[in-house]
Amino acid sequence: MLLLLLLLLLTTSTSTSTSPPSSHNLSNPHFQQLNVKETLSETKPKPHPTQKSKHSNKHQKLNTITEESGKWKLKLLHRDKIATFNTSHDHRSLFNARMKREAKRVAALIRRITAGGSNYEASAFGSDVVSGMEQGSGEYFVRIGVGSPPRNQYVVIDSGSDIIWVQCQPCTQCYHQSDPVFDPADSSSYTGVPCGSTVCSHVENAGCHEGRCRYEVSYGDGSYTKGTLALETLTFGRTVIRNVAIGCGHRNQGMFVGAAGLLGLGSGPMSFVGQLGGQTGGAFSYCLVSRGTESSGSLEFGREAMPVGAAWVTLIHNPRAPSFYYVGLSGLGVGGLRVPISEDVFKLSELGDGGVVMDTGTAVTRLPTSAYNSFRDAFIGQTTNLPRASGVSIFDTCYDLYGFVSVRVPTISFYFSGGPILTLPARNFLIPVDDVGTFCFAFAPSSSGLSIIGNIQQEGIEISVDGANGFVGFGPNVC
Repeated sequence: MLLLLLLLLLTTSTSTSTSPPSSHNLSNPHFQQLNVKETLSETKPKPHPTQKSKHSNKHQKLNTITEESGKWKLKLLHRDKIATFNTSHDHRSLFNARMKREAKRVAALIRRITAGGSNYEASAFGSDVVSGMEQGSGEYFVRIGVGSPPRNQYVVIDSGSDIIWVQCQPCTQCYHQSDPVFDPADSSSYTGVPCGSTVCSHVENAGCHEGRCRYEVSYGDGSYTKGTLALETLTFGRTVIRNVAIGCGHRNQGMFVGAAGLLGLGSGPMSFVGQLGGQTGGAFSYCLVSRGTESSGSLEFGREAMPVGAAWVTLIHNPRAPSFYYVGLSGLGVGGLRVPISEDVFKLSELGDGGVVMDTGTAVTRLPTSAYNSFRDAFIGQTTNLPRASGVSIFDTCYDLYGFVSVRVPTISFYFSGGPILTLPARNFLIPVDDVGTFCFAFAPSSSGLSIIGNIQQEGIEISVDGANGFVGFGPNVC
């Protein structure tokens, strides 16, 4: 049924469906059905597959990647699906943990953009450090091989970061991760980067120690990594990529519990996409699997991964935060009606304030308060048939759907600059916050003028980033 709910409109007002009609389709194209019973069943705990010893397969070929001509594809996993990352499995506990991560992520992202990208004052580096939590940062992970021979590692994917790093031995300070910490002494391909090299000059806050380039990155939520910059081999299935600049972190702190490090997918020169340049044509696509489903998402690199038939939106460059992917948003729709919100609310100013960022690390879409209030009120006005519930966490608009099999809800649409309209599946904006039927409108007000399109709203939709040509595409495929 999900295929029916992803509606991509290009420059006309007539929607197009990605699959033939079914019995769940409504005659009114501006409303759709949310299958409450099915969605709640997906919140029930499921046994995780038995995992092999984390030491037994460290030299084996990764089985999380498939390869096709001209592109390579990785399996993308939500953290709730990785047994070693979770200490609890009931939906309410997982939801609460996700909201705690969410609050820190959004605060850090706003501070980072306000500070001008990834720059931080040296005196503030490492301040206000929060000791490792049971639930680490990062929502979506891939598994890659690091070094020669490759050591398998889970890493966070982050569309707002411009560096690749993993924890390294010797660890002066390391948090717990699910795989053995990478030891460069065991890798024949590890090479330290000299201080005077071009690669070192691309690193923010670069330093020098005994002739080797040092890096340090603070994520604003108390998390940080410090260490040595190196050239190393990364392995993706049968694809081996040599001389990738990575951070080898010897002092790491904070919210990354579980993962070995981070794979930056930002638009800067030190991100994975930026370093590969011509090898991928500056292009990648991802599909974030919907919560609770048994399938996996995907992350693909290469120009051949760019789909035919996507709705393409122009990327906007913000010199103040060049790592982030900004898009032009002109408005929002509820039930086929455009909400009366000034387009100026979503514009990026000449000073780099405001604007709309696509972010894989933020879960819930944030909107400036005035826009959110109008948007929420329009949704409430078209859901008077549904019983209300008290607000939960950051959500102020919730419903008690206990006992319902399915409910009729209005469509929610993003109106992008230039004409494309993205109409979301119902499960991407009305989500369960427990396993007994409380569903909430999955948007929240922003404390700043910045809007963030989060991963809940991106789930199940193929997102393609053509950085070389300056476009991001939505659809036509789903996952």
